[in-house]
Amino acid sequence: MVRARFAPLSTYRELSPEEMLQAADDFLSVMRRRRTVRDFSDRPVPKDVLERCLLAAGTAPNGANRQPWRFVVVGDPEIKAQIRAGAEEEEAEFYSGKAPPEWIEALEHLGTDEHKPFLERAPWLIVIFAESYEVMPDGGKAKNYYVSESVGIATGMLITALHHAGLVTLTHTPSPMKFLNTVLHRPENERPFLILVCGYPEEGATVPDISKKSIDEIAVFVE
Repeated sequence: MVRARFAPLSTYRELSPEEMLQAADDFLSVMRRRRTVRDFSDRPVPKDVLERCLLAAGTAPNGANRQPWRFVVVGDPEIKAQIRAGAEEEEAEFYSGKAPPEWIEALEHLGTDEHKPFLERAPWLIVIFAESYEVMPDGGKAKNYYVSESVGIATGMLITALHHAGLVTLTHTPSPMKFLNTVLHRPENERPFLILVCGYPEEGATVPDISKKSIDEIAVFVE
């Protein structure tokens, strides 16, 4: 095994306590504007903006630096229609009996159902796959580690980057999602993680009037 080559940490930028607090407050203000949107405009979004956001997601920490993610960015209307058809088929089963009653009850206040028009209307779908192993040039398999954790972190960073760039997103996870491998011609070592719908909000878009938990409800400090 070739050992990693180490270099001095040159990218760290230290802030004073006052600057740290201001930066944290500024970022919190930005993220408090983020909302999950279901009403998307069909306005085009520049591809190079998505590329920058995907590169930001690719900086995520991950197990053994295996970077076990694959982002398939879909703008083709025909492929989006196929994804919608596959997702709605799975969602129809989910809402008609596959899901436990308590799950359906938990979703009821949001008014969601099996109809997913945003999968066609939004300009881009980013289908995120998790690579359980890497296929080597000789055909062998190299196991990846902490795959779900790594891909989850990268997905969160991608959502944040897209929001920071002035776009809105929706995470969609039809279950099961194996149809995505077929539609997108992805190999067996890639497992669908989620569909990230991306674009501009439709004019007049609405979102649920909900609140987020306070710091005391989400964090425990052990000092």
